[in-house]
Amino acid sequence: MAITKNAQIWKINQSFSRNSALWFQLIINNQLGNIFDRGRSVTPAKRGKAENLAPQILRRLVTTRRSHRIAVPSIGLRRVFGIRMDLNPFRICSPLKSLGYCMIIVVLGIIGVSYDAVVVLTLGPHLLDGGAMTLLSVVLLTLFHVLLVLLSWSYIMVLLKDPGSVPANWKMLPQQNVEDGNSVISSISVVIPNSETMTSSQGSERKPIGYCERCQNGKPPRCHHCSVCQRCVLKMDHHCLWVVNCVGAQNYKFFLLFVLYTFLETILNTLVLLPNFINFFQGVKHHSSSPGKLAVTFLAFVLNLAFALSLLCFVVMHGSLVLSNTTSVEVHEKQRGVKWKYDLGWRKNIEQVFGTRKVFWLFPFFSKEDLERVPALHGIEFPTRPDTEA
Repeated sequence: MAITKNAQIWKINQSFSRNSALWFQLIINNQLGNIFDRGRSVTPAKRGKAENLAPQILRRLVTTRRSHRIAVPSIGLRRVFGIRMDLNPFRICSPLKSLGYCMIIVVLGIIGVSYDAVVVLTLGPHLLDGGAMTLLSVVLLTLFHVLLVLLSWSYIMVLLKDPGSVPANWKMLPQQNVEDGNSVISSISVVIPNSETMTSSQGSERKPIGYCERCQNGKPPRCHHCSVCQRCVLKMDHHCLWVVNCVGAQNYKFFLLFVLYTFLETILNTLVLLPNFINFFQGVKHHSSSPGKLAVTFLAFVLNLAFALSLLCFVVMHGSLVLSNTTSVEVHEKQRGVKWKYDLGWRKNIEQVFGTRKVFWLFPFFSKEDLERVPALHGIEFPTRPDTEA
């Protein structure tokens, strides 16, 4: 009974949409005829051309933005004048990108406080003591500055490097594979000028496989739409507020190095400041330093300890993801008990992120050879296991 009622409502809504569209088209045809007839004779051919403009004008008047859409639940509002009415609740995520710029100031502040506490207040004064303490201070200061340089370098790279965008009018040619050694490229990417949605034999609109309705463009394998950046990102892992950027195929290595070096730096700072932190609770009377210096040391220790513990989880999580050639998004897409088609073995999985030149693995850049030989670094084509379907 409910199904019959819903069907009747659907027919009424469809009839209303068609009648409304015809009514508007009739008005436009009439107005165009008046314009063409005003002050001059019009041939039947010109009048027919004017009438053909009516559907185009109607489409432009009522067409809504198609770049970001979700289907409206109501059948009656789903189609008005033959088109979909679109809403975009994900636009509320866009201001989060502005919040990321505040995170840059937070990062610089933490680096400044740690530098003051570790270098100026703790290790610096021991450089003039002589003996083993001076040697230890020199080693720790050297290690501190090396990690700081690598950390800052990686942070700047992941901050400025684009994660990878889908080329305009990109389409995937299905059922075409190119053998690459023992693996198979899972897709062939082509750019077709002025590509549009495909049309089936019945005349209905049909979206191609791997298509983003918000961007109105094709989606390569492992590509996902970011609601903060409002675009598709190649091999998207996540959007990171700390770097004000998405983490994708072309900057994932830089993000991993930033996390790794930040973790090592915070561990070093925590160990260096630990004796001062213990002495902090021995009573203010025994302290030779000013209250301001003690506050800076205490704050630096707490911040570095907190970040070290939290980054430990990130290092373990992303380490396991790299070894299985999986992203944070794809963890929810993998089926249990089924071999992940992009898992090529831990050694090749690492090369898909860091490149084949091991000497450059710990530096935030890629060699020219890796950019030419490893297509996965560009985020369009990915080798797959030969024993699974591509």
